[in-house]
Amino acid sequence: MKSLLLPFALILALRAGDAAAADVTAVRFGQLVNPPGDVVRDAVVIVEGDRVTKVVSGDAAVPAGARVIDLRPLTGIPGLIDVHTHMSFYWDRKAGTRPWAQLVSLSPAVTAYLAQENARRALETGVTTVRDLGSWQYVDVAMRDLINRGAMVGPRMLIAGYGLFITSTPSKAGRALEPGEANGVAEVQRVAREQIGAGADWIKMYGSTGSDQDVTGFQTFSFEEMKAAADVAHRAGKRIAIHSYGPDGARDAVRAGADSVEHATDMDDATIAEMARRGTVYVPTIDHNRYYIAHKEEFGYDQAVADRLNDYIKRNLETLKRAVRGRVTIAMGSDAVFTGFGENTRELEWFVKAGMSPGQALAAATSNGAALLGMSKDVGAVAPGRYADIVAIDGDPLRDVGAVINGVRWVMKGGAVVVDRRAGAAR
Repeated sequence: MKSLLLPFALILALRAGDAAAADVTAVRFGQLVNPPGDVVRDAVVIVEGDRVTKVVSGDAAVPAGARVIDLRPLTGIPGLIDVHTHMSFYWDRKAGTRPWAQLVSLSPAVTAYLAQENARRALETGVTTVRDLGSWQYVDVAMRDLINRGAMVGPRMLIAGYGLFITSTPSKAGRALEPGEANGVAEVQRVAREQIGAGADWIKMYGSTGSDQDVTGFQTFSFEEMKAAADVAHRAGKRIAIHSYGPDGARDAVRAGADSVEHATDMDDATIAEMARRGTVYVPTIDHNRYYIAHKEEFGYDQAVADRLNDYIKRNLETLKRAVRGRVTIAMGSDAVFTGFGENTRELEWFVKAGMSPGQALAAATSNGAALLGMSKDVGAVAPGRYADIVAIDGDPLRDVGAVINGVRWVMKGGAVVVDRRAGAAR
């Protein structure tokens, strides 16, 4: 009987080997670039399941029986990370509607369904991971969970629920607080805990005025309130992003322990130096104001609004230049809303204008974002053990950042091909 059992065992082993081989994919590139400038020529990336297992070079590196995806001569880069989006802000461009007005007219369930288009457009830019900084009715929680279940196609999402904001209307006796509204340290602590209890990965706090056509930057929350929110987040093992259009809110956000500061212009040298010392990440989001100008007719904005936005862009860029010289860590955030999905990576042009090399700009959209999100072991590079989040582009990202912005031809997220724009690819 033993002589009969041995061949049967071998057959089982061979079948298991065949099944394992079928789950192995070898992806070939003319070159693979990991930021800021690690290059592998004639690269072969071995993918098993949703992870990378090897990065090697040459024909001999392809395992027998593996499925081969030959993308030569395209260049491989890591899946991009957009650390500031609003995925649930959807507009269908219906004639006679405006984005902000339509947004408040849709139910949360309808919004979650329609916003799949935003998720798809983000993937088409090569963005495979986002930090989504503000929604309502926890639509962002629903989208994140649907994507994680495989029921919706989109970038993996880290979400913030409601952003914390101060009262903006006169107080009325007995008026119920709006979700996210907080005044004073105790309320800030309560509302921050509510977001964590609802499933938020991050806390978002509006530390100043300023949004879309409003480019004011008056500080709203005090240092003490910001610190209270940061302490709640950090005690829960979470992180906090603080929005500030102006320098005062940014200064106190850094002092309070914010993990990232969003937008801030006109920061003084002391604040920039403190950011570098603490490792606070700057997410300048310059391009989102360019987006509002380019689409001003859709939003119903006049030339006066465009002029204010252009002035803000100039100050935003100058602040970024000083932050780059001051060695502050920069991460790419688009602040994408509505039709801005599909333009997620335009921010990289501003990074190069501010003095970054194309390789440094690529790092801002990959390894820097991964570190900010606490995901450096999973994303931010094409390397063994990390998710198989890989983008194929036409061009050299170390010479021209435009290759990243305009050259995306193919995207893999977690080992699954989610975008294929190569000539002749099935649509």
